[in-house]
Amino acid sequence: MRTVNEWKATLRAALKDALRTRNASASAVLRETLAAIDNAEAPDMSVAPESDGGAIAGSTAGLGSGEVARLLLSPEAVEALIQREIQERRDAVALYTQLGRSEEALTLKAQLEVLLALIG
Repeated sequence: MRTVNEWKATLRAALKDALRTRNASASAVLRETLAAIDNAEAPDMSVAPESDGGAIAGSTAGLGSGEVARLLLSPEAVEALIQREIQERRDAVALYTQLGRSEEALTLKAQLEVLLALIG
């Protein structure tokens, strides 16, 4: 199983290749997947320090006192997130096909193939 850093490196390398070859659908799905990982790592703001009502709205006193550490994901969580992205696209392909929107379905199928190739 890949580590979180290996997943990110793999996605970034694939994004770089997709941008170089101007593959728009691959670039889009790779950006969306990296963004989903970044969003999942967003800090829990319930543990953020209280504002002290200083000169700047929402600020706290002291250098770095307002910093909140990002969440650390497990490799399993990243893989589950990628699997969720895959399932969302499978569902959308089925829906677009049912609605007769073949162009959108083909775009999503191409994105699906990119993600499936990554999890190999």
